[in-house]
Amino acid sequence: MILKKYEFVIFAFFMSLFMTILMSFVITLINVGLSDTFLAQWVKAFWRAYIIAFPAVLSVVPIVRKLVKKLVAEQ
Repeated sequence: MILKKYEFVIFAFFMSLFMTILMSFVITLINVGLSDTFLAQWVKAFWRAYIIAFPAVLSVVPIVRKLVKKLVAEQ
């Protein structure tokens, strides 16, 4: 098991991984369609996007949490 202190990094890793898989697939499909080169182009797009997505999630999630906390009323 992974230590609790690494929870945020693991969260960011998986959040960015799944979102990048989904978004790179959809955008590649829209741009090139189901061609013979689709898989290669998708993998290329995925890795390019993921190197941006992981650090972005690491930096944006704390900001979003603070924003949501201000917008959501406590009961």
